[in-house]
Amino acid sequence: MEPGKKSNTVAVADAALDQLKADLRREHEMYLRALADFENYRRRVERDQAKSSASGKRDVLLSLLEVLDGFDRALPHLSAAPSSVTEGVQAIHRRLLELLEKQSVTAVKTVGEPFDPAVHEAIGAVASDAHAPGTVTEEVQRGYWLGDELLRPARVRVAR
Repeated sequence: MEPGKKSNTVAVADAALDQLKADLRREHEMYLRALADFENYRRRVERDQAKSSASGKRDVLLSLLEVLDGFDRALPHLSAAPSSVTEGVQAIHRRLLELLEKQSVTAVKTVGEPFDPAVHEAIGAVASDAHAPGTVTEEVQRGYWLGDELLRPARVRVAR
């Protein structure tokens, strides 16, 4: 054999080794991509589950707000009812308010506040000497926050 030249079998073995190294690199890159894809998938599933859970919670809370609206309309008319009925209805009303408060549901401030279309839904304009134009004069339906997100806008009348 000539010096500086490899034997044919050594050259074939080196080529096979280089091919194996290239295959190993390619397989490792595919493994890393698959790992990253799985991690992205896991995050997306977690995000979708959280979104779905929040949406379900929002739907239930909106339904409870309708019940609360019914209590708010009924309470002023309980003066003719026996005191035990009045106390019972008021206790249920308080319990519902506590439940909503534990879920971070709070009322939107309305009367006397400047009209904000992001928080208030105007259902009418009224002449008012007591309020400046553009100020909420009356709350027709209370609005609510869920944490710092608007759960339901307040339906209001605004001074013109």
